[in-house]
Amino acid sequence: MAPIIETKELTHIYSPGTPFERTALEAVNFSAEPGEFVGIIGHTGSGKSTFIQHLNGLLKPSAGQVLFGGEDIWKDKAFTRQIRFRVGLVFQYPEYQLFEETVFRDIAFGPKNMGLDEAEVRRRVLRAAGFVGLGEAELEKSPFDLSGGQKRRAAIAGVIAMEPDVLILDEPTAGLDPQGRDSVLQNIRDYQQAQHAAILMVSHSMDEVASNVDRLYVMNHGRVAMSGTPREVFTRAEELERMGLDVPQVTSVFLRLRRLGLDLDTAVYTIEQARDVLLALRREDGRC
Repeated sequence: MAPIIETKELTHIYSPGTPFERTALEAVNFSAEPGEFVGIIGHTGSGKSTFIQHLNGLLKPSAGQVLFGGEDIWKDKAFTRQIRFRVGLVFQYPEYQLFEETVFRDIAFGPKNMGLDEAEVRRRVLRAAGFVGLGEAELEKSPFDLSGGQKRRAAIAGVIAMEPDVLILDEPTAGLDPQGRDSVLQNIRDYQQAQHAAILMVSHSMDEVASNVDRLYVMNHGRVAMSGTPREVFTRAEELERMGLDVPQVTSVFLRLRRLGLDLDTAVYTIEQARDVLLALRREDGRC
């Protein structure tokens, strides 16, 4: 399947030609297919935020290309504007960007800017609210009367209402309690499955990434340091640790057990995988 979005040799230099010149991205090659869930991880300052702001045209490359459906998103102004609706970007702590009098009007802001008629705007608002678990009673409230988790879901709904083909989320569960995190991640997966959208998630939580994504990109000093399935990436746990990154907690446990002399596969990154490995080891030792 062809990528829905990709970058080719993407480079970005801040303040070029000045004493403050800094290369934030260097020759980044990336791709995501329709319906794929892709994780992006890296230490603070690795280039993650700069990278995702290129994917819907908020930043323009210093060199290289961003392609949507095989076409350069900067080919003309009309296409660049269209991309900003088709590639939705949810910033970290998006609830701080809520501003309308009601939740309904906040979610409707994007569809209205698309020039859709009132009936279509309403359909999209109700559909997006359904994805994130907000009922009609919440839609008539002020955004500032919602709980923290509801505000987060309302902000995400405002991007989902534009029905983007690519949904990018920067730390979507930051600051939420475990129940809130699980709820938001389920909302995202529901949208992915219903819309067959590509999902790109930036996260510092290795456990969340390990449990949700199909593929991972690891950023380090503005470059792609490694990419692959969670298994392929977390197998290289010691390299990740040298980059200053954590690994899933269960992976850390298995690495420790291996160092203590147990012959265990350390390419374990979810609780379910750990359970299966330990049960198999128990059956082997106990002949049961």
